[in-house]
Formats: sequence, C-alpha cells, structure tokens
Amino acid sequence: MQQVNLAISTIDAVIVIAYLAAAVLFGMWIGRGQRDLPGYLLGGRDLPWWAILGSIVATETSTATFLSVPGIAFAAGGDLRFLQLAIGYIGGRVVVALVLLPHYFRGNLFTAYEVLEQRFGGATKQTSSLLFLVARNLGDGLRLFLAGIALEKVLGVDLHVCIVLIGLVTIGYTFFGGMKAVVWSDCIQFVVYIVGGLVAGVILIRALPGGWREFLSFAQETGRLRVFDLRLQSTADFHILTEPFTFWSGLLGGAVLTLGTHGTDQMMVQRYLCARSQPDAARALVLSGGVVLLQFTLFLLLGVGLACFYAQMSPETTFDRNDEVFATFIVEHLPVGLIGITLAAVFAAAMSTLSSSLNSSATAVLNDLYLPRVGSDLAVGQLLNTSRRFTILFGLLQIGIGIGASYLSDSVVSNALAIAGFTAGILLGVFGLGVLTRRVNQAGAFAGMVTGVVVLTIVKFMTPVAWPWYAIIGAIATYGTGLLYSLFDPEIALPETTMTEQQDEM
Repeated sequence: MQQVNLAISTIDAVIVIAYLAAAVLFGMWIGRGQRDLPGYLLGGRDLPWWAILGSIVATETSTATFLSVPGIAFAAGGDLRFLQLAIGYIGGRVVVALVLLPHYFRGNLFTAYEVLEQRFGGATKQTSSLLFLVARNLGDGLRLFLAGIALEKVLGVDLHVCIVLIGLVTIGYTFFGGMKAVVWSDCIQFVVYIVGGLVAGVILIRALPGGWREFLSFAQETGRLRVFDLRLQSTADFHILTEPFTFWSGLLGGAVLTLGTHGTDQMMVQRYLCARSQPDAARALVLSGGVVLLQFTLFLLLGVGLACFYAQMSPETTFDRNDEVFATFIVEHLPVGLIGITLAAVFAAAMSTLSSSLNSSATAVLNDLYLPRVGSDLAVGQLLNTSRRFTILFGLLQIGIGIGASYLSDSVVSNALAIAGFTAGILLGVFGLGVLTRRVNQAGAFAGMVTGVVVLTIVKFMTPVAWPWYAIIGAIATYGTGLLYSLFDPEIALPETTMTEQQDEM
C-alpha cells in the first residue's frame, strides 16, 4: 500500500499526539496516592461492575480486531457468520460465572493460578503462570507489531518508531496508574473506538450514491447478511472441523475458548478480583458477552459497507490483505480531523489490550514466581516498586517482540499468534482436573499440560482443523491425560478432595 505523508494532516497528527499524552497524564492522575499492592494491582477491590464490563470488552478488542473484523465481511464471499463465535462467547461466560468465579472469591487472591496451588501445589501454579506469561507476552508483542503496521500505513512513520511509541505510552500510564488506571482508561478507550467506528460508518454510508438503501440492496444481493451456517460436513471433507465460521464451531469452539480465555487467563480474572463482590463480577462478565456481540456486528457491517463502496469505486492502491481495507478508507476518504479521531480509536483498541497485558503479567510474575522465592515479608513500598519494575520489563519485552516480528514473514507471525492462543484449552483442562476430579495429583496435571501442548502443535501444523476447535482439543487432551495418568499412578492410594471441597473446609 502507498503510505500517506504525515505533513498533509497536521491537525490529525495533533489529535493523535494529544490523545497519547492525555492517556499518560490520566494514568498519573488516577495513580496518585496509591500506597499498597491491592490498590495498585487490583484497584483496591472496589471498582464498579459497569467499569469492569467496559474493561473486559476493551481488553479483548485489539487493533487486529478493529481492523481485521471488517476485512472478514469485506472479503469475497464474506458475510456475518463470524457472529456465531460471539454467540458461543456468551455461553462460555455464563459457565465461567457459575463454575469458576466462586473459586476466585474464596480468600484474598491476586492471580487465577493461586487456586491451582490450593489443589495441586506450588509447582502447578508456577508452571501455569509461566505458560500464561510466555503466551501472553508473545501474543501481545505481536499485537503491538500489528498496531505498529496500522500506524505506519496511515502516517508514513517508520514501523519501529511506531512500535516503540505505542509501547512507551502504554508503559507510561500503566506504570503510574496501576490496575485502576487500566480499567478506567479501558472504559474511555472503549467509547473512543466505538465512536470512531460509528463515525466512519456514517461517512461510509453517506459516500454511497444510494445511501442506506444501496447498502442494504448490495448486502442482500451478495449474501453478506448471512449469519448462520448449520452444515455439518461437505462432500470433500469434514466441513464442521475445517471451516472456522460454522454454527457448531462458533457455539462449541467459541464457548470453550471463552472458558479458557475468560475463566483461566490472568488478564481477565484480575478484572473480576477488582469487583466489589462476586455478583458484581458475574454481572460484568455475562453482560460483556452481549456488548461484544453488538460490537462485532458494527465491525462486520463496516466491512459490508466497504465492500459496497469499493465495488463501485476502485481504490487508489491495491490491497495485499483484507485487513488493510478499513485503514485505507480512513486515510483516503475521512475528512481532516475525523482521521485523527479514528486513528485515536485505533490506538485505543491497541492500548487497552496492551496495558491489561502489562499489569496482569506483572501481577502474575510477582505473586506466582517472585514472592515464593524471596519471601512475602517485604515492605509494602518494596512490593509496589517491584511490581512497577516488572511492568516496565514486560513493556520493553513486548516492544522487542514487536520489533523482532517485523523481520518475520506474515505466515510465521500468524502461526505464532495461533500458538499463543493454545493456553486457553490447556489451562482450562488443568482447572477442570482441579474442579471436577478427586484422584488427579500434581504429576497428572503436568502430564496433561505436556500432552495438551504436543497435541495442539500437531493439530495446528499437520491438520486442516480450524482454529476455533483448538481450545476444545487442548482441554480434552489435557483433562483426559490427567485422568488416565491418575489411574496408573501407584502413589495415588485414596481419592483426593476436589478443589471445591478443599476450599469449603477453609
């Protein structure tokens, strides 16, 4: 794609720079007066449910989502079938609220993996936390790279400069404000990127000669309003397993994926622990599923509108990938000023995910890996400063991964992102062993995790199975191996208590 010269849009550049500066200043203001670890890492466990809801939605909405989801509906043969995944997401959230959430509100926990320590032991907690840290920072470093690509294309700034700029701003307000700044910034950023999407949509519809009627006519004639694909299999192969956007892969795969990402991922669990009560956390979690469904609907309809627009008006440059289409429209067809607002929305989507990643990574490494080795008798000020140093460390690590990704091919980056998502199913399987079984011990949990990694690697690189099924496969492999191991383990003489029974006795 042809790059755009920054000099032609000084007003837009000022808007973007002002937004970045405001994000850092807001974090400093929110973080004033924080003196203890619960306040810095968990917002004092006193944040309202609606703020947590906004943070949940903003956190799972990255720049890749903001720019790539419209590309799904824009593509030849594209439609709204992606929404089937969002329906599965809602079901998964309900199960998390009913089954896993109660465990996180027993005791003053800081991380999800402290629950595994109560059931299996410290080694399982530390291994699971390390698995989270590796996958989270690899995946979010690559998301930072994707955000840098978007900024490079629309502003013409060097890619590495873009990656460093986004990374440093995110480190800044996360460092000063902690979890409270992350949650409130997420809420603001949610509003910014939704408004940016709506503004772009209005301008897009107005740019069509026939307006809204032409949009609807094009969408119906090209079949782009299709939502459900109920086919079980095609004549060539197992359609249900090889196609990512079917009702069954969306409902089942989306639900199990959400069980992993929202039930066992520290980045999400940390938000629940910020709530004033378990009912507040459950309300925020379940209702966020409906908001995500509406959000994806907006992004997909933008893609349909872009397909209608470019069917009549050839773009000035060719598209190498479908996720470049929305960024191209923003630069070439939005008026001065609105370009800056929409670019701020792109930044908002990126920073909401990255700031959450930095804070949750710092929390996990401090509580699960650092304190067990140095002891918990450190002064409050030492703990607070250490957590802030970890925030900087993970921020620099993600910047390094983002810059390193710029030297890799697109296929390598895509594969790495897929590998990073494997943890959802594996950790779900481990939590299942803790919640639902009596006999499985720490050795069985380890055997399950190793098997889950091996099986998912084979499925990813040696089969055509679509990615929504990865979480299901990983969870089954991990859980099943743990159960089988317990049957042949001579050290297991009597049934162990389940996680629920252990915590009820506390």
